[in-house]
Amino acid sequence: MQQSFFESSSDSPQSDAQENEPLAARMRPTELDEVLGQEHLLGAGRVLRRTIESGRIGSLVLWGPPGTGKTSLAHVIARRVKRPVATLSAVSSGIGELRKVVDEAQRRRPSGVVLILDEVHRWNKAQQDSLLPVIESGLVTLIGLTSENPYFDLVPALRSRLRILHLEPLSSDQLRSVLNRALADPDHGLGNWQLEIEDSALDALVQTSGGDARQALNGLEAAALLVRQSGDHSRITVETVREALQQRNVRHDRAGDDHYQTISAFIKSLRGSDPDAAIFWLAVLLKGGEEPRFIARRMVISAAEDIGMADPQALVQAEAVARAVEHVGMPEAQLILASGTVYLATAPKSNSAAKALWSAQQSIENGISIEVPLQLRNASFEGAKGLGYGVDYQYSHDFAENDPQRYAQRYLPDGVDLTLYEPRLEGREIEIGERLREKRRLRSEGRAKREEGDT
Repeated sequence: MQQSFFESSSDSPQSDAQENEPLAARMRPTELDEVLGQEHLLGAGRVLRRTIESGRIGSLVLWGPPGTGKTSLAHVIARRVKRPVATLSAVSSGIGELRKVVDEAQRRRPSGVVLILDEVHRWNKAQQDSLLPVIESGLVTLIGLTSENPYFDLVPALRSRLRILHLEPLSSDQLRSVLNRALADPDHGLGNWQLEIEDSALDALVQTSGGDARQALNGLEAAALLVRQSGDHSRITVETVREALQQRNVRHDRAGDDHYQTISAFIKSLRGSDPDAAIFWLAVLLKGGEEPRFIARRMVISAAEDIGMADPQALVQAEAVARAVEHVGMPEAQLILASGTVYLATAPKSNSAAKALWSAQQSIENGISIEVPLQLRNASFEGAKGLGYGVDYQYSHDFAENDPQRYAQRYLPDGVDLTLYEPRLEGREIEIGERLREKRRLRSEGRAKREEGDT
């Protein structure tokens, strides 16, 4: 059997590190106490830490943004288990490689093997299903790694057999510790280079990394190489860092979890009437390469759901933004999106129309009558009158605007009395509410008179 993807459980991923390995790879922690961050999982007394220290773990998924230590933690866990470890990537491996892992696990019964599967979300349903029996039997202990939401990307049957552990981006202080450790470490880091770094340069690396330790270390390494290539071989300045970084990469996968989370923050900022936050998240979306037409479509929905009748022009404006974005294209479409974002964020808010719809839908689900009243039915075909269709229908325009009889006609099904639309005291709805209250008063008066006439 070829075991090229197997390593001994006692091997360190740095044991054969070469000088040409990236700094981020060389600085990966090898012991549990070297892992920075994730106190909610690894703090003293936490369940995961106790589980790791005991050496008895079940299959799990480590889910978190890039650079949060998923791979490092997976190898730390695997070494504690003291079983052979296979490392696969779901990007380049399939069921054929999994069969080799299972064969080795069968050979090593009853202990089995540990499988670290990077990008686990990349496997399709059939490939994920192939993991079920070997995980269920304990033959293979899976440590899956993913930066995407496993609740979206893993099949339910597989999810039910795993513990899903979410890793958080590193804090600024933790990133500073990572960078300072790399500068001081003579074995795996840059300690032999005798480098100094300005506080402002360290801050720049931290601020541009977005909680991603790998990105911070890559930036440090690029800056250090620039320093060594220049006349000053010892001091990293903020100018050096800026030159090394050139342009910040924003973590945003248009098909992944960042896509959903960032657009959620954008829409909620619009709803919360915070134009500063809304413009900020718009900038993140655009920087990450989000499709402008997708952003515009969500703005149209927000105008209808969250602004509604408080400013009926908001929907017109949002639709105009969507058409203009389609017509103009990037990069100028950014300006159109920005104007529309500020308009929607600063507009008065009301979801009364949406709530009216949701209440009506709930009433229908609860079994309320949906029979169209006879007087409202279409009477344009022969025999309709004989069925009572359209009989006694009152044409509203035959009555004066303030005549109660204009409003006495019933439009809801017989026996159904619902008040679904309740205007809020926001924007145009103040005026709409006053007009609607008068209409409802006239309707009540007209129906009372009609009932008196019937009796």
